[in-house]
Parts: sequence; structure tokens; C-alpha cells
Amino acid sequence: MTSDRILTVPNVLSVLRLVGVPVFLWLLLVQHADGWAFALLIASGITDFLDGKLARLLDQSSKLGALLDPFVDRLFLVTTLAAFVLRDLLPLWVALLLVGRDLVLTATLPIYRRRELPPPEVIYLGKAATFALMSALPWLLAGEMDWPADGFGRAFGGALLIWGTAVYVWTGLLYLGKAVAVARAIPPVAGAGPRIELPRRSRRKDGP
Repeated sequence: MTSDRILTVPNVLSVLRLVGVPVFLWLLLVQHADGWAFALLIASGITDFLDGKLARLLDQSSKLGALLDPFVDRLFLVTTLAAFVLRDLLPLWVALLLVGRDLVLTATLPIYRRRELPPPEVIYLGKAATFALMSALPWLLAGEMDWPADGFGRAFGGALLIWGTAVYVWTGLLYLGKAVAVARAIPPVAGAGPRIELPRRSRRKDGP
């Protein structure tokens, strides 16, 4: 059951991942400290996996966490993809495919708002795909580093990237199907959405 609590262990982990976004960009694009960037990506993937597990184990599911966790996931993924493209570690078309999936799903959110419905529940297969992608990226980075396992990192990261991309796009189609089903089955609520209040005209009596 979700609550209005803010200070929870899962939310703290999500905030730590959020703070890690600019740190990662600085390490990868400015300092070219690939080893530290690799470690930060691994830590982000682990905390992404743990926050959902801990929310259930500790009964700390919250409304803030339901919004914050997917937001940080998408932000970290998009910024990492952009950084990898800038470093020539990832083809541009893969990044555009993954980002395009999220843009399409964002465009479906008004369907739920017009019907005063909450966004669709998270598909855990989608969480697994996000975890696979966030795990693939550090291994791709490890494949560019000068160490004995660079060949393994390149191959393992490529395999995770292919699987994660396929499942990520597949779950995007599932979310899109849910939105289409809601749009067809449930009519919009009259007056739902932002309202603009117009000033009322005062009534003046000029006499009987």
C-alpha cells in the first residue's frame, strides 16, 4: 500500500542516483575517468534494483517513490546514452530508439489524465530491461578500457544491450497497448484537465 511518506530508504536511494547523474557526466565527458564512471554506473544499476525490492520488503512504497524512481531511471538512462554517443561508445540509432520509446509513452499520459486515472502500473519486465541496459552500458565502457577483460566487457555489454533494447521496446508496446485500450473503453471525464477561471461579470441593476 502506498503512503505519503517522503523519507524512506527507497527514496533516499533514488535521490542518490539523481545526484549521480551530473557526477557521471563530469567523469565521462570532462575528466575521461572511465574507471570511476564505470564504478558509478554499476552502483546506479545496483541501487535501481534495490529500491524496488526494499520498498516491498520494508513496506515503504510511497507516492513520491512511484514518481521519483521511474523519473530517475529515465533521466540516468537518457543522459548516459547521450554521453555514450558523444564518446562514440554507442550508435546514435540505438539511443534514438530507446529515447523515442519513452517520448511516445510520455505522449500517452494525457489519456489517463483526461479520465482522472493514475498512470499504468510499472511492468516489472520493463524494470528488468532498464536494469539490463544500465548494466550493459558500464560493460561497454569497460570494453574500451585498457585491462585484461576488455574483450569480455565488449561482448557481454553488447549482448546485454541487444536483450535490454529488445525487451525495453517490447514493454513500450505493452504500455502503448494499455493506453489505447483505456482510450477506447473509458470515455474522458467532463471538465477533466486544466481549467481556466474567467472573471465573473458583476450584475448591475439600473432600476426596475
